[in-house]
Amino acid sequence: MANIDYIARETGHNLLRNISLTLASMVTVAVSLSLVGSALLLRQGVQNATARWEGGIEFIIFVNPDAEPAQEQAIRDALDASPAVDDFTYVGKEEAYEEFVRLFANSPEMIEAVSPEILPPSFRVVPVDPDADAIRAIGQQFQNRPGVYRVVFAFEAVQTLQQLSRLMSFAILIVAGILLFAAGLLILNTIRMAMFARRREIEVMKLVGATNWFIRIPFMLEGLIQGIVGALFAVGSVVVLNNFFESWLQNTESFAVLQGFVVSTSELVGTSVFILVVGMLVGGIGSGIAVSRFLDV
Repeated sequence: MANIDYIARETGHNLLRNISLTLASMVTVAVSLSLVGSALLLRQGVQNATARWEGGIEFIIFVNPDAEPAQEQAIRDALDASPAVDDFTYVGKEEAYEEFVRLFANSPEMIEAVSPEILPPSFRVVPVDPDADAIRAIGQQFQNRPGVYRVVFAFEAVQTLQQLSRLMSFAILIVAGILLFAAGLLILNTIRMAMFARRREIEVMKLVGATNWFIRIPFMLEGLIQGIVGALFAVGSVVVLNNFFESWLQNTESFAVLQGFVVSTSELVGTSVFILVVGMLVGGIGSGIAVSRFLDV
């Protein structure tokens, strides 16, 4: 217990002794890990938003929820008869509801407000010609048909979105990697200054028989705490940003292709755990290098 009390006390003193460097280290870790988390959630959100467009689907015909069976069958017959349509998939109300529940799993209030009866069934169409003008011409043939709610086109939006997501994620991760490296250096430098400030005490402790690890542990805990605190701030900022963008995209009509941009609770929790682990590693590695290189014990 005396050892634990000593370690806790010395770790706290070290953190407060170089408060400016400690805060700088935590902020750098928080910013860098916020970028890492944002890049991961961006990629996951885009994958969820574009899931309905996989397999060559270029436009979706949404049917009115209260459309008559004859109207729905007429749309199906027209798709079957069209030489410009290569394939199509029918998604009924129950399937649409299952997809809705999966996409909005972390918004239970939205799930409670929606039932399968109010969701429109749809036909997801794969055209023969992937040219944007040809796709628009086919879709417009169904736009004014009885029972059709609306036709949503993907064109190059999905491909452009996916490419943009990859580029943004790559750029964000590069910047985050640089900042993480800077955070590691800051933590290393903070530990080094703490050891320099206590060099006389360390010499005395060595003379009275203190073990190497007994001297090192408070300094290593200092770096670990800096990494963990910075990671916790990063988790908070990522959660706030994720909620903001989900709410904004769901309430705007300008990005119909992104209406499914959501990140599930499991994906958010997994990303948060990853951020915490990386924060611990950055703090642990930075402090570990410092005590092994600058502490002559």
